[in-house]
Amino acid sequence: MPPAKRKRVTRKTVRKKKPKPLPIQWKVAIAGLLLILLSPLYYGYVLKDFVATWRWVKDWGQDPNYRTYESFNIKIPKAYTVHGIDVSYYQGKINWQKVKEMKEDEVNIRFAFIKATEGILQVDPYFQRNWREAPKAGIICGAYHFFRPKKEGKTQAKFFLQVVNIEKGDLPPVVDIESLDGVSPLKMRAELADFLNFVEMKTKVRPIIYTGLKFYEDYLADHFDEYPLWIAHYHQPKLRMDKSRWKFWQHSDKAKISGIGHVVDFNAFNGDSTALAGMLVH
Repeated sequence: MPPAKRKRVTRKTVRKKKPKPLPIQWKVAIAGLLLILLSPLYYGYVLKDFVATWRWVKDWGQDPNYRTYESFNIKIPKAYTVHGIDVSYYQGKINWQKVKEMKEDEVNIRFAFIKATEGILQVDPYFQRNWREAPKAGIICGAYHFFRPKKEGKTQAKFFLQVVNIEKGDLPPVVDIESLDGVSPLKMRAELADFLNFVEMKTKVRPIIYTGLKFYEDYLADHFDEYPLWIAHYHQPKLRMDKSRWKFWQHSDKAKISGIGHVVDFNAFNGDSTALAGMLVH
């Protein structure tokens, strides 16, 4: 059979559509952007801003008033001349003589706050040893109570004073308040006031309030203004609070101290040695 004849297919030519030209507004905008990016003036501003930022970071990191002390392994603000630590069972058995002897440049340990009690039942297992041995090494001491807002303030105060004998030459007693423990701020402040009033009545000494900067701002600001403050605010060159408002600043929780096998909180006193002596129990 003869081969089948194929019908000739006429192929249509597909013409590509030309892209629509950009609107004149777009052309002007792109041209303006290119002009800016290629301008030496633009790069001058960018470079200037970069250099300024770099210098700020560099200067802050090398601020001579907030430098690293190698032996303590932390940065310490140099604006203060009286330094101290605070300890609890967490630091274990402490060689207080080594603590006293440690020194780098003008920085050494002059005072220590020692945890005594918590709530209405807990006595720190190392309190009696620390309370006895630290003064022997020549370190000024103060005792603190970790406050639990769910428990009665007056009961906590009685418990604290059963454990701690405040004597002449000690720092004022401290109440450590860090959380609401599920109660309202109003309830917390009421129980805290009962604690403070009872301790002051029995010891004739006005207690110190310890707390974190955020907790103070949220719940204690404009309350208890007559009490000395000890504020925790870590790893900063300055404490973000009016200097007239606070007495102690816990500025690090990572210090390494001779005679102590664990990192320690490090504190600065807002004043000189004469001012510290003026705070002691008479």
